Amino acid sequence: MEQSVNVKKVPRRILGTLLSALSAGVVPRSGAPYIAIGRLDEIEALTGALERVADGEGSCKFIIGRYGSGKSFLIQLTRGFAMDKGFLTADCDLSPERKLSASGGAGLATYRELVKNLACKTQPDGGALPVIISRWFSQIRDTLADAGMEVDSPAYDAAFGKEIMRTVRALEADVGGFDFATVMREYYNAYRCEDEGKMSACLRWFRGEYNTRTEARAAVGIRSLSIIDDDNWYDHLKLITAFARLVGYRGLCVCIDECVNLYKISNRLSRENNYEKILAMFNDTMQGRAPGLMIVFGGTPQFLEDTRRGLFSYEALRSRLSDGRFGAEGLRSLLSPVLRLKRLSDSELLALVMRLTSLHGEYHKYQPAITGAQMQAFLTDSLSRAGADTMVTPREIIRDYVTLLDLLLANPDKTFEDITGTMKYTAAAPANTDDAPADTPAGDAPSASAAKITIDDLEF
Repeated sequence: MEQSVNVKKVPRRILGTLLSALSAGVVPRSGAPYIAIGRLDEIEALTGALERVADGEGSCKFIIGRYGSGKSFLIQLTRGFAMDKGFLTADCDLSPERKLSASGGAGLATYRELVKNLACKTQPDGGALPVIISRWFSQIRDTLADAGMEVDSPAYDAAFGKEIMRTVRALEADVGGFDFATVMREYYNAYRCEDEGKMSACLRWFRGEYNTRTEARAAVGIRSLSIIDDDNWYDHLKLITAFARLVGYRGLCVCIDECVNLYKISNRLSRENNYEKILAMFNDTMQGRAPGLMIVFGGTPQFLEDTRRGLFSYEALRSRLSDGRFGAEGLRSLLSPVLRLKRLSDSELLALVMRLTSLHGEYHKYQPAITGAQMQAFLTDSLSRAGADTMVTPREIIRDYVTLLDLLLANPDKTFEDITGTMKYTAAAPANTDDAPADTPAGDAPSASAAKITIDDLEF
């Protein structure tokens, strides 16, 4: 039986970027919802956390899964959902040059990357800070206009400035808030005078681009001014959260991926300093000291569970993030801080393959010459190869399948059998995914015995 998946039409620009990213084995920065299959429980948990954060709470989540299991994809989905719900978002990948706590600028580099990628619904690709401030000024302008004030009148200018000062004054009590408020006032003064150079200098300060106080003070024109550095960058991230809520956003969602790079730090003291920073961020959000801030970390099971170098090597984090004595026997709570990704079921993987077929045909404007039975054969073969139970992940399956579609399109004289060789495609018996072992590692592919897939059982 052949069955198609109805897919909402995707803007061509987004669809091209999406397919290019998938064929290269990387997570698309835009368009992820169009290929979202499965993970409904995890998505519900993350969107529920966003709603609580919008009400003034804080939240910290750890998405844990093997390489290629879908954790980065889920993080990008969370980022998209947050923007749709009226949040600002900021995301970055950790690396040897970007850490949470370090000397020599590695901590500051993380902050700079986060602010560079600061995004909102109207500016989803990053660089949204000036857009956010401009939107705030426009709101004030509309409010004053509704009150009947003339734009060019002295009373209008006085009321505009008063509203700016009232908002930023609320930040002065926070750590670093006085400097933040002072620079925002200077930005407003430059805005009134249409001084583009001074506005740019203020934005550079918000982005943490000054290396010395002398340089910052000379550029911004404030005699006493600190700078954002490795030690205080997280305080300024909380200030951005507070500012976002003051000017009408629901909060800030910060996504930090590739946390396994902290696990790879060879120096024990440096590694523990980074874990101590995670502990501070966890405590702030979970204890209500950072209202409106949600932090999502993405990492591998080793990053979390290794008792020698992972988060569990740091006792304060292990006691907070471990499952506890009632978390055994396959029981799972999606309300806990840790979300462990289980493998996609056979039916979900087949639904994903079908959706990729539809999107590939939509982008290239053709009807893919591949049948439902051939899709089943591809997936069954992928999950039945030697070592598939420990090595094959959704990333490998997606990359191989998009490559297969590309080859069929580029070589119309070749058939599915010509390209795949001896792969057989006969309708298989229905899969019973409940037979999968309860202790299957997060993100693992099913074993060969579980790779019996049929379209007939799929529900759309």
